Amino acid sequence: MEIRASTRLLAVLGDPVGHSLSPVLFNAGLAALGLDAVYVALRVPAPHLAAVLAALGGTGGAGNVTVPHKEAVERSLARKTDLCARTGACNTFWTEQGDLVGDNTDLAGIRAGLAALDAAGAERWLVLGTGGTARAVAVAAAEAGAELLVRSRDPGRAAAFATWATSAGATARAAREGDRVDVVVNATPAGLRRGDALPIEPRATPGTPAALDMVYAPGETRWVRAMREAGCRAADGRVPLVAQAVAAFERFFPDVRAPHDVMRAAVARALRD
Repeated sequence: MEIRASTRLLAVLGDPVGHSLSPVLFNAGLAALGLDAVYVALRVPAPHLAAVLAALGGTGGAGNVTVPHKEAVERSLARKTDLCARTGACNTFWTEQGDLVGDNTDLAGIRAGLAALDAAGAERWLVLGTGGTARAVAVAAAEAGAELLVRSRDPGRAAAFATWATSAGATARAAREGDRVDVVVNATPAGLRRGDALPIEPRATPGTPAALDMVYAPGETRWVRAMREAGCRAADGRVPLVAQAVAAFERFFPDVRAPHDVMRAAVARALRD
């Protein structure tokens, strides 16, 4: 890949961000289409987020957002899609006529992940976490007509998130001990680091048919393996990752179709155990 003065800069912003495979799959897609752009990962501490966004916006850049900045970026946009506004979280941004514009393509990823698990029609969802990804899960549950239960290490945060999710159109409440659910979605960063505790023990959700981990890792995450051993259909975040990236790619380059198969293959190679 030749970098020129004309090369458009795309980036994923987060802290941490070293785990992100976005550069792998986006650069594979850019190369396949011969587009003059490059995609990089930028670790951005919260105090510097506004400056980095301004720099990217001022140069016609675009990109994605990961933990913990999705909600902060949503508040920084000049314009946003209805979906971005409804979730209050932005994972995809670009520039139009000098304005920073944002969307939330995480919903496309969540839908794809649940469909791959044959859980798209699940009637009761349990979401682990209350951050930007959990917001997308809540809106996806509302659109699916599913009841949403919320679990957090802080019961007060779970209750507050359930109140917010209700205002966003979901039927939601804080999870209780012994609740039975049809699918559990890990929307926390637990599993990004080796040695992380499981986001929830399999015995805490007995009989749950399906589990989707929005975290991904070579050979799958430890939680996915534990849930599968407990008899659950389980998958990590690779399908959601590709689906949200394909949707984002077509926001960055609205006149082309993202090379889905190329991007999926790049992720599969990177996550091969």
